[in-house]
Amino acid sequence: MNAYSQLLNAHRSIRQFKSEAIDPALVERICGDAIAGGSSSGNLNSLSIVLTRDTERKRHLYELHAQQDMVLQAPLAITFCADFYRTRRWLSARGARDNFNNLIGYHIAAFDAIIVAQNACLGFESEGLGICYMGTTLHSMQAIAEFLQLPPTCVPVTSIVVGHPAEDPPKRDRLPLSAILHDETYRRPSDAGLDLAFGKREVDGWRRYLSTPRIKALIDEHGIRSLAEFYTSKVKYEPELFQRDSQSLLRLLHASDFIDGGPLEETP
Repeated sequence: MNAYSQLLNAHRSIRQFKSEAIDPALVERICGDAIAGGSSSGNLNSLSIVLTRDTERKRHLYELHAQQDMVLQAPLAITFCADFYRTRRWLSARGARDNFNNLIGYHIAAFDAIIVAQNACLGFESEGLGICYMGTTLHSMQAIAEFLQLPPTCVPVTSIVVGHPAEDPPKRDRLPLSAILHDETYRRPSDAGLDLAFGKREVDGWRRYLSTPRIKALIDEHGIRSLAEFYTSKVKYEPELFQRDSQSLLRLLHASDFIDGGPLEETP
């Protein structure tokens, strides 16, 4: 494998970190490289990156991210935001028609932000640092937006923690390429194909969760019998929670003017 393949195939999510700080110049370089190497719709760069290093501010993010210890351990938390506020200010200043305060604008900005986030993760990992994405961003978008003082048409879409690894976890498996890669048109999996795609995961993933005492206790408490049941249980990805937070996301997109968008607010 070449160096790029080796980097990708060595990826692991790191959740335990040393207290050692990260050179701010390195962080700035990696973020700059991530932006330079990220495709951007219209080259509008419709994203913003918020760095959180301050201990007390990280403690507040820890609460917003479901009290995950890695937020406190890692020296750096980064929030990637879908941001059309800056572009809309520019359009207004030049007398151009307003736009992007709509659902298409949100998708453009969100995808721009995710592309740069992944580039940044590769940059940090290439320097021997560890990262972990925090899916809890999607469940606390409104609170995070308020905490970071985000303006209209600017919302958080993903977050990562970054630091020097204090653990060496094994690499997680992925579904086989044959389950994901389609030629010309989508190939609906047969029952046998599903068994082939998920068979190893159902054994290894289930064993991994059962080997963690805290999670095993929850599995026993809720009477969960399989990996599939685990993934839609109260312990993991509860459907009722996803429905509730989906409604919260819709409310945030309305409030942030990404849906039924209103005029740009006056500059303070």
